[in-house]
Amino acid sequence: MNSKFKRWELFLLVIIAAEFVIFGMANPKFLMPRILLSSVNDIISICIISLFVTLVMITGGIDIQVGSLVGLASITIGVFWQDFGFNIWVACLFAVAFSAICGAISGFFIGYVKVQAMIITLGGSFLYSGVALSISNLSKTASYKGISGFPESFLMLSKFRLFGVIPSQLIIFAFLTAILYVLLEKTKFGRKVFLVGVNENAARLSGINTNRIILLTYVLSAVSAAIAGIILTSYIGTSKSDIGATFTLPIITSVVLGGTLSSGGKGSVIGTALASVIIGLMRFGLPLCFKVNSQYLDIPLGLLLLVIIVGRSVFSNRTKFKLGNYLARKANN
Repeated sequence: MNSKFKRWELFLLVIIAAEFVIFGMANPKFLMPRILLSSVNDIISICIISLFVTLVMITGGIDIQVGSLVGLASITIGVFWQDFGFNIWVACLFAVAFSAICGAISGFFIGYVKVQAMIITLGGSFLYSGVALSISNLSKTASYKGISGFPESFLMLSKFRLFGVIPSQLIIFAFLTAILYVLLEKTKFGRKVFLVGVNENAARLSGINTNRIILLTYVLSAVSAAIAGIILTSYIGTSKSDIGATFTLPIITSVVLGGTLSSGGKGSVIGTALASVIIGLMRFGLPLCFKVNSQYLDIPLGLLLLVIIVGRSVFSNRTKFKLGNYLARKANN
């Protein structure tokens, strides 16, 4: 399985190289380091969340509420700082805590009560969007305007450049990728995540607390949404309740394109990281190089997701058919 993942990750690298060639030929500005690195600010939140949603999908679940949690984290920061008078970093901690609680609630119903993940996270998406809007109404600032005027120390979170070149968001993404890779591939927790996805009943019989593992994956996914919300709020300088509303499709597409099976049991953090870069470059390159309206970017993403899922289904069915024929011949002999 590892060799297959390595081949797939190599293929993803080829796609990234092809994007550079195609977009660069269409518009040389795409290859300018200053412009290319500036795109990191727009796509890094999706990249970060995709890493942690990978854990959820390896267990056989799905998390479509993370976009609403980005907005919840953002507006929590603004209201707690401006209207409640908390230190900006304490407000960030509240945002992370609230998101973790939301993830734990969803994880509890999915892991312990055994409600379908799609139903719970879809409901959570609407619920937490409503909660975010309710929190924004506590502010003296109109919700459509957003809360701004944050301290410079907070804004520097997205302005800092290592060696004057590498954006801090890219450093955070690389760090989280490394941490999550070690967690998933080198620890008992990671092995348990895979086992739950392969066969939850067998994992439970082997002594694994499968309910707890599932709950923890949703908590981690929710915390990643809060981290993304903090970074994005720092970048745009405004706290709003709807800033993550369009994130769900690119996140799920990144995870699936990265090699994670929607049925669970198989996935790769490195694959997701590379796939999220592909999606990010696509979202940046299509408007810049081919004048595609940003409102229509979900169309190619949706098509890409459909192609991946259908392609895998066809390949899986062909494999099962060949295996069935092989076993039938062995039985007849």
